[in-house]
Amino acid sequence: MKPLILSVYLCFLVQPLAAQTNGDSAPGTQPPIKLHRLAGPIQLDGLIDEPAWQAVEPLPLVMYQPTYQGAMTERTEIRVAYDDDYLYAAGHFYVNNPDDLRGNSFYRDRWSGDDTFGLVLDTFNDNESALWFYTTPLGTRFDASVANDAEGSDNYNWNTFWDVATTQTDAGWFAEMRIPFTSLGFQDDAGRTVFGLIAYRWLGASNARYIYPDIPPNWENGARKPSVAQDVILEGVYSRKPVYVTPYGLGGVRQVSALNPSETAYHFDDDFTREIGLDLKYNLTNNLTFDATVNTDFAQVEADDQQINLTRFSLFFPEKRQFFQERSGIFEFDTGANGSRLFHSRRIGLVDGQPIRILGGTRLVGRVGEWDVGLLDMQTAKQGNIPSENFGVLRLRRKVFNPFSTIGGLVTSRVDADGGYNLAYGLDGIVRVHGDQYLTAKWAQTVDKEQLDTDAFNFLDAGRFMLKWERRNIQGLSYELEVTRSGADYNPAVGFVRRRNVTFLSPDVNYQSFRGADSRFRRIWVGNWSNFYIRNEDGSVESAWLHPFYWFQTKGGATVLLSTAHAYEDVREAFSLSEEVEVPIGSYWFHDLWLAASSPAGWFFRPDITFRTGSFYDGWKATLNTEATWNLSRHLELGGVYELNLIRFPDRDQRLNAHLGQVRIQAALNTHLSATAFLQYNSVADVFSINTRIRYHFGEGNDLWLVYNEGFNTERHQPFGPMLPVTDSRAILLKYTYTFIW
Repeated sequence: MKPLILSVYLCFLVQPLAAQTNGDSAPGTQPPIKLHRLAGPIQLDGLIDEPAWQAVEPLPLVMYQPTYQGAMTERTEIRVAYDDDYLYAAGHFYVNNPDDLRGNSFYRDRWSGDDTFGLVLDTFNDNESALWFYTTPLGTRFDASVANDAEGSDNYNWNTFWDVATTQTDAGWFAEMRIPFTSLGFQDDAGRTVFGLIAYRWLGASNARYIYPDIPPNWENGARKPSVAQDVILEGVYSRKPVYVTPYGLGGVRQVSALNPSETAYHFDDDFTREIGLDLKYNLTNNLTFDATVNTDFAQVEADDQQINLTRFSLFFPEKRQFFQERSGIFEFDTGANGSRLFHSRRIGLVDGQPIRILGGTRLVGRVGEWDVGLLDMQTAKQGNIPSENFGVLRLRRKVFNPFSTIGGLVTSRVDADGGYNLAYGLDGIVRVHGDQYLTAKWAQTVDKEQLDTDAFNFLDAGRFMLKWERRNIQGLSYELEVTRSGADYNPAVGFVRRRNVTFLSPDVNYQSFRGADSRFRRIWVGNWSNFYIRNEDGSVESAWLHPFYWFQTKGGATVLLSTAHAYEDVREAFSLSEEVEVPIGSYWFHDLWLAASSPAGWFFRPDITFRTGSFYDGWKATLNTEATWNLSRHLELGGVYELNLIRFPDRDQRLNAHLGQVRIQAALNTHLSATAFLQYNSVADVFSINTRIRYHFGEGNDLWLVYNEGFNTERHQPFGPMLPVTDSRAILLKYTYTFIW
């Protein structure tokens, strides 16, 4: 088997690749330009017919994809300007064929392959973070925040105040954006400020992206990478200090099943909810924002995506709650190895996915002098056996050596009313050594009451360090070497860690090429991802994973992945995959084959499929994962996920058929009235759930939500005790928010 694997991998590597220029790039070297100041009023109507717009020169766009610096076939004009109060952007987006126009959905913040007009604004000009605004022919709005120079995950749950208007004709579509300066944190020097700016148009029918400035496709997310944005100068613009006060009212009923006192049957406990709360936002300075929240409630937040865990380690779930989104990139402190981080806001007010009442809290984010500052303090209520807790976070970070390098630190605390506590601190540095070569170094340490009470504290065992060397350029040869060591007593109680007491090694190597205009392919990528987990106590290998792959993308945006995966697991304690299936103690090598394909993002029906099959511990596994999204009209979108894991251990006569199904129905009458229903089924957890949300958006900061949640037990029979009820929990809630601005 191993000679065959090696032969296949070598075949991947010798595929002919187009010659590319792979020298180190020099991002962010364009000289700054003055942005046009409007000489007259603008009516936000999507018509772009005011004399003030005619005086603004269109930006010089280039093709970013599918062929870098190729010929642009659709006439496009993007203008960006400003006045005392707003940043404006206007776009003329002509189409050669009206049938090619993609305006697929009115649903806010869930992009559906629509044609797109976007702005990326590095408002602090720090080459690190940015705010991303984009819209579609229907005037649907999307906003997100970008952190870590677009090298990590974007935060699509961030929202702010801004407006857009669009119109359509047979010739194309036309858009005007208006973003208040009060929605953008920035520093001004006597009314002069410098932003980083990226503007683009994306066409769904052809997968073409026209962009400004001229950014080569050297980075995975280069089209929103702050460090390669064009610096633009704005004059006569002063930071404002408005006060946003957002009260909410909430009413409804929650029902949770519970055993009766005699433990012979289940009954419902009704909790009639009548709540009020308040959020406040105030800019203390032109670049420092204070937020406060009282009696916080997140009833309108969408349910977590169900996951099936086929490992012996914890699952990671992202943060979706709005209060924690504002400049959340400041608080980022990943510690390497599969999502581990020193601070993860989901540890606040959530226990095993269930909400704990948040009495209130404050947050301070922004910049003081040369320092990025983040300060967070939250207080939760006592609930059952869980005591009231206080959570504190302090983050400091600043530039060093050059505009692309930072050093900083982060401190967290978790203190409960019963006297327990956990403290953590971390120091980190990201240094651009030369060109695209980056060195990252991080150290974190934790201490809690139990360690100190038993004199069990050990400096190294309670710590975690990470070193990473990487080339941040996907053109040609790229690589990444990460080394992480996590001590046995390292326990960030306000963070997330998947494994302790291990040393993690991850050497990755890739080679990518972007094809010319004559090729049907846009990008071809071969490489190998690998990682090794080594136990600290004896140096033995706990886990290893090798993943050679061959990936290509067509000019239209379709992708295909062919790969093999080879895993080693040394299991010293048996663990369960379900109530009936377990993995026994032993050392295992297993191998599987991956095939994956995805459709272009601009299709009205967008299927993705992944198939894996091969050995699995002392048996075998076949996995089918299918996803599909179908825009029936601009008012209705259907999406679904189905994952099937067939697992067999013939020698032990154990089997598991694990099903995970998700259906998302999105309906929107217009940009004001929308509804979504999210249905999930997890056969391993024996859970079927419904999360339904209806939203009427009166205007920015003014929303009415009707939320209905219900969880069902799909396996009601228990080995001991009475039969479980059909419904495990149920809630119907009405929430109204209104924002006052002074």
